[in-house]
Amino acid sequence: MKFNLRARLTAEFVGSAFLVAAVVGSGIMGERLAGGNVAIALLANTIATGAALVALILTFGPISGAHLNPAVTVADAIEHGIAWPDALAYMAAQCAGGVAGAIVAHLMFGLRWYSVSTHSRHGWSLVLSEFVATFGLLSVIWGCSRLRSGAVPFAVASYITAAYWFTSSTSFANPAVTIARCLSDTFAGIQPADVPLFIVAQLTGALAATFLFRWLIPNLPAHAAEVLVSH
Repeated sequence: MKFNLRARLTAEFVGSAFLVAAVVGSGIMGERLAGGNVAIALLANTIATGAALVALILTFGPISGAHLNPAVTVADAIEHGIAWPDALAYMAAQCAGGVAGAIVAHLMFGLRWYSVSTHSRHGWSLVLSEFVATFGLLSVIWGCSRLRSGAVPFAVASYITAAYWFTSSTSFANPAVTIARCLSDTFAGIQPADVPLFIVAQLTGALAATFLFRWLIPNLPAHAAEVLVSH
């Protein structure tokens, strides 16, 4: 079934809002319950995010493709899976949805509706981590969507769950989520000054994976099959 652009943008907005609400909200809850143990707080954040990803991809994938991530949308547009005008609208909806999700998370926990983050995440090791995290994410998406499309929701969620722990940046891997998290001075936050390099690394990683899989699997259709998503 083909959905019109308005329905697809609504799906991207709502899905991105729920994704960020899950990331920020579970970070707040984890930090409150962990008693100062950062590892336990991160574990709670990880489990909630991974579980939410599976549900969101399965829910919104049939409507919009469940990109929920400008890096994924750019990659899909490059491979002619989505027209560029639609891609720009997707990215706007994703960023707006992400900000809305952060606001809702704050209100659910009795916090001010927004707070600019002071959580420093600077340094080339973290920028490299974002490149690696997003390269891996798009590799999972392209490999599964072209060869085993039914596995995408579970493969993406599994990868992000793992990447929370094997990258020093805790795998943002999503420009919309990164922007939203700079408006949250909580466990999941990132200070605004660190956002630009994170986004550059994410987009570079996404493009690198896209061109790699164009070479690895040259005889299959260039565009992704139905479902694409990210943390």
